[in-house]
Amino acid sequence: MKTSDLIEKFLNKIICGSAVDVMRQMPEGSIDLIVTSPPYNLKNSTGNGMKDGRGGKWANAALQKGYSHHDDCMPHEEYVEWQRECLTQMLRLLPEHGAIFYNHKWRVQAGLLQDRQDIIHGFPLRQIIIWKRSGGLNFNAGYFLPTYEVIYLIAKPKFKLLPRANACGDIWEIPQELKNEHSAPFPVALIDRIISSTPAKIILDPFIGSGTTAISALNFQRDYIGIDISPEYCAMAEERIKQHKLQPQLF
Repeated sequence: MKTSDLIEKFLNKIICGSAVDVMRQMPEGSIDLIVTSPPYNLKNSTGNGMKDGRGGKWANAALQKGYSHHDDCMPHEEYVEWQRECLTQMLRLLPEHGAIFYNHKWRVQAGLLQDRQDIIHGFPLRQIIIWKRSGGLNFNAGYFLPTYEVIYLIAKPKFKLLPRANACGDIWEIPQELKNEHSAPFPVALIDRIISSTPAKIILDPFIGSGTTAISALNFQRDYIGIDISPEYCAMAEERIKQHKLQPQLF
């Protein structure tokens, strides 16, 4: 059976389950593009992360109650191992023209910068894109207010952008998504920039959350696959996709 036939059953669906477990069921080389932002393990932090517990300075923050069905407080070494396994599976799913846009966040841990090199080391990192977002919170007087996140472009050898897409710089100033019930949503404009810059036909987000990657894929008439461990987020994504399909498309 051809790879295209094996991936067919996953297309244009939100799948509730573990990212690694679901990806293992998918055939090698079947996904053109992966765009994702995993949980950041913010509660396992000695710096400006969310910290475990309730109340205090973070009492009104959106992530204070954590992600649905994920406490975001793994021992750091375990978290790194998990994310490296996720990236290994993502890379397996890509053909030679595929790429991963992996959004993460640098942070200060025990007074020192944690730049995620322990996660991405050894993977074919081609470029770092800075997502400059507005706002943010900083209760730590030891460093300046963080106003950006990092998108790691991890690419197979034959990955190329569409003509003229490479004229866009590597610093993207895009505001956060404000009208979204998810605790840490992607802005649609951010994913639109990525997807519209590539010829990818099948796009995967193994941490789909509220479904933004799927919505962006629909904006450009591409197929999507979304995975999330949270039934709550999967339902949220499916409802957003349903409502999006009912709206007139401007793309």
